[in-house]
Amino acid sequence: MKLIYSFVLSFILFCSCTHGQPSKKFIGTWEGKMNVGVELRVVFHIREENNTIITTSDSPDQSVFGIPTDETVITGNEIVITMKKMNATFRGKMTSDSVIEGALTQGIEIPLQLKKTTGATQKTKTTKPQTPVPPFPYKSENITYKNSDGSIQFGATITIPEGKGPFPAVVIISGSGIQNRDGDMLGHSLYAVLADHLTRNGIAVLRYDERGIGESGGDFTNATTRDFANDATAAVNYLLSRPEVNKKKIGLIGHSEGGAIAPMIAAERNDIDFIVLLAGPGVPTLDLMAEQNEAIAKATGITDASAKEFRLLYKQVINSILSNPGDLKKTSDMLEEWAKGKDPVMLKQLNLASVDKRNGYALAMSNELKSEWMKYFLSIDPAINLQRLKCKVLALNGSKDIQVLPASNLAGIRSALQKSKSPLYEVKEIPGLNHLFQACKKCGLDEYSQLEETFSPVALQLISDWLNKNTR
Repeated sequence: MKLIYSFVLSFILFCSCTHGQPSKKFIGTWEGKMNVGVELRVVFHIREENNTIITTSDSPDQSVFGIPTDETVITGNEIVITMKKMNATFRGKMTSDSVIEGALTQGIEIPLQLKKTTGATQKTKTTKPQTPVPPFPYKSENITYKNSDGSIQFGATITIPEGKGPFPAVVIISGSGIQNRDGDMLGHSLYAVLADHLTRNGIAVLRYDERGIGESGGDFTNATTRDFANDATAAVNYLLSRPEVNKKKIGLIGHSEGGAIAPMIAAERNDIDFIVLLAGPGVPTLDLMAEQNEAIAKATGITDASAKEFRLLYKQVINSILSNPGDLKKTSDMLEEWAKGKDPVMLKQLNLASVDKRNGYALAMSNELKSEWMKYFLSIDPAINLQRLKCKVLALNGSKDIQVLPASNLAGIRSALQKSKSPLYEVKEIPGLNHLFQACKKCGLDEYSQLEETFSPVALQLISDWLNKNTR
């Protein structure tokens, strides 16, 4: 899922192996739904091997399956599943043979009831009207290639228009969260729809499974944005090997975090002709995430005043942890000082009404900042790479995006490009679209899966028209 707003949804990326004490009644498949702005299914597969409990998990709504966890401990009717790399823990109690009542804790507690099921996990059906279905009026080829040192092999799909080439070509770079080549999320195939439209309009497209998913090797959980940029660079290098590709008209399309990666690559290479930024960041990451937390809080019904207070607090907590590494007490003390005199209703809305809740928040944020990805991500100031660009740029965002807010980020992109050597750039806000470029109604995170539209035809046409105008 392309969510970069807070630590909660990173739960689905947990990885590693598990051990624990065997208990027959917990053996089996358990499924539940957790509400983190959107409703996501969580599945735990618990089995016994040689008197050891092994637990793996699925996040079927994000097409992520068979991920090992770190440790499973069973004591009587209680179970604790630990996911150390994601700083997340599920604690539950069996209330009947088929129900476990519990919560996932990752800074905040998310209620999660698990029910025992039979059979394989049901994948989210991708039946949205725009999902591409063969036969296609273009060539679609599944391929593999390796990065420069040969350490990672990537699985990918390249689509090539009909007719005589060579053609302009793009690499699609996904946002945060582990993604397969089609961008499967919540019933939508975002990048497959984008690739299909562009290829029908004369643009060759390469889209790839991110490291650690699908047919791609490598370790996702310990990778940083820099590593993902290196992976996208490998995709560009592959495009250069294809005779159907116009080597002077190669570009990048980056969505969300991918919108920070595309300028990073283009600033380092002289063979990138253009980039398209889809909900890309234009302000320093800490500011972006603080705004994001405020906007999402509002969308979930928290009052404007409480949401604004949370934005300010979020930055204070991050800065405190970064300024006092290893000294969590200073951050906890700061939170206690902050809480003095605050409206009890606001504290309850923010789930910070008790000392234990505030200490839990401080601990979770501290643990989150131990992540190599988060540390690197927080260091990104997109203006630095945007100012170094020498290629053409199209930057788009939806007016209803509450993950990468359009006003501040598009203004930041525009300001940086004015200082660049880009020969041509366009920065545009598209009315009525959310972070996934869907025409939305309520425009909260929970609506992503409910909408039939995968990618606004208006946005698709704007992208292909701009590319055909500026790559011919």
